[in-house]
This record gives sequence, C-alpha cells and structure tokens, in this order.
Amino acid sequence: MYLPDIFKEFRNNHPEILDAFQKVGDLCAEAGPLDAKALHLIQMGVAIGSESKGSVKSHARRALNLGASEKELRQVVLSATTVVGFPAMIAAYGWLEEVLSAPERK
Repeated sequence: MYLPDIFKEFRNNHPEILDAFQKVGDLCAEAGPLDAKALHLIQMGVAIGSESKGSVKSHARRALNLGASEKELRQVVLSATTVVGFPAMIAAYGWLEEVLSAPERK
C-alpha cells in the first residue's frame, strides 16, 4: 500500500496522535450503515471540495482497494463540478488520473 513519505514521517514521530486521529475516523465510520467503499467515495468528494490533493488521492486509492471502479471514481469527480466549480473538478480529475496511472496499479 502506498503511503506518502510525509505521512510515514508523521507516523514515526507522533504515533499517539495518529492513533487518536484514526480512532476518531473508526468511530465515525461505525456511526451509520454506509460501507467502507461508500464512505471513501464520500470522503473523496469532500476532499475535492476542500481542494486537498493528498486526501483526494488517498481516498481514491482506498476506494479502489475496496472494489470501487474507475468509473465510480470518475463519477465522484465529475459530480463535484456543479458544487465546487470546474477548476476544482479539473484539478481533482488530474489527481485521480495520477492515481489510476500509477505504476503500482499496473
């Protein structure tokens, strides 16, 4: 599984903060009926809205690992257009294509 170097550095330097952060995420995921794939697709949409490249890519990778199709991921990106605008959507489109074309996916 791909992890950015900065994430690995943070994990090594602050494991207790990361553990707490991940616990919050786990509790939120357990708070309702949505499955993990749906949650990552939703989180990817939120990340598009906040123009967070790392988060868009992370949630795209995780959704793929949970069985999301490229078509589903592209729909999430395209659906953001009317909410966040074309520039934010096209940036996210590029970030998603980086994930989909990554050598580790081949």
